Amino acid sequence: MTSSTGPVVELAEHRHRYEIAVGGRLAGFTEFRDRDAQRVFFHTEIDEAFAGQGLASVLVRQALDDVRTSGKRIVPVCPYVAKFLQKHDEFADITDPVTPEIRHWLRTELG
Repeated sequence: MTSSTGPVVELAEHRHRYEIAVGGRLAGFTEFRDRDAQRVFFHTEIDEAFAGQGLASVLVRQALDDVRTSGKRIVPVCPYVAKFLQKHDEFADITDPVTPEIRHWLRTELG
């Protein structure tokens, strides 16, 4: 999704997450589960070795761009994704609120 000289974000669908790599090394990921037409993001993590480089923002922006392209909607259970969306209203049209029902569904889904 980005050039090979910078951070590279890829969808690792079998692991239910988007991953960001730098120099061929996994730097972080944002995890999700799909609920019908919704992509429910619940956890984002950047390795300490890559902290402070703005990689979480790059990762989440590209993940949300991919959600838009796929025709799905975003549900930001993850605090980082929720905070990102507060600053980037260009995704407001495809963002659904986090409800108790979604939280319950996610707990069940994650076991």
